[in-house]
Amino acid sequence: MPIITVKDLTKRFGNTTAVDGISFEVEKGTVFGFLGPNGAGKTTTINILCTLLSPSSGTALIDGDDCVKKSAEVRKKIGIVFQDNTLDKELTAYENLLFHSYLYSVPKSERRERIYDALHFVGLYERKGDPVKKFSGGMKRRLEVARSIIHQPRVLFLDEPTLGLDPQSRTNLWEFISKLPEQQGVTIFMTTHYMEEAEICRKIAIIDKGKIIAQGSPEELKKMVGGDVIYLKTRDDASAINDLKTLFHLDAEELNGELFITVSGGGDACIPKLIGALGDRVVSVRLQRPTLNDVFLKLTGKDIRPETISGNSEIKDTMRTYRRKFDK
Repeated sequence: MPIITVKDLTKRFGNTTAVDGISFEVEKGTVFGFLGPNGAGKTTTINILCTLLSPSSGTALIDGDDCVKKSAEVRKKIGIVFQDNTLDKELTAYENLLFHSYLYSVPKSERRERIYDALHFVGLYERKGDPVKKFSGGMKRRLEVARSIIHQPRVLFLDEPTLGLDPQSRTNLWEFISKLPEQQGVTIFMTTHYMEEAEICRKIAIIDKGKIIAQGSPEELKKMVGGDVIYLKTRDDASAINDLKTLFHLDAEELNGELFITVSGGGDACIPKLIGALGDRVVSVRLQRPTLNDVFLKLTGKDIRPETISGNSEIKDTMRTYRRKFDK
């Protein structure tokens, strides 16, 4: 049964169409991945689902409630973990969660138990009395996850939740996040630049230039690549691309200084033939089984990689808007 239903959703800003007639559903109690390059329409869609923006046309429902017509009801049912840290660093872990429980009108008789349960869940109970400014980046992220479930949301939006974390902190955080649907009864709607994180999703929607261009499980999407992927680094990409097309009927695309080639059947048997034909123009070669990043590249012509946030003003403006709306 879908807990999120989006149908023919469109959002225009003047002459620019940020979201162009997209439709998808998210099943209750699952992890859903929403992937796309910068400017694809991810943030606009999430802001509509979180009641921060109104669509130009189409509908978006959260647990049966229209995000425009019943925005107050929708806000009670969702939680959000933004890219940028939004904790009060001068307060303790417990005080941050207590403040959040006030904002969401958690009954006084339940506040302490809910806060303790959330802190236990993310492994921070022993640090409940410590100021957040003493926490590591990974601990702060875990505390944000704890904060987001205090009011027992039906849907939790995670916008690049592990961006900027070291690999160990990312792994630890995902151990907690992956348990949320079963242990907390919450549906996860996530965006990420890390394709290996998207592997945990039951379903993924890929958006580009405002349109959803593919949907399905990770395995279903990988089948779209059509075979193994060979990466070639050459001394003359133009002539190599021409020869690959002429001799082997293979289409090669240039990506970050390498040629990207999809081959049917076993790539390991194809590599010697390619090297034999291209000769000393080949600098290096590597074989890779299809990944979600390959799917993304095939469909959008772009690579999706972690990016450094060069400024947080937009995120902070969104958070201020979010708090103003929710305080009403």
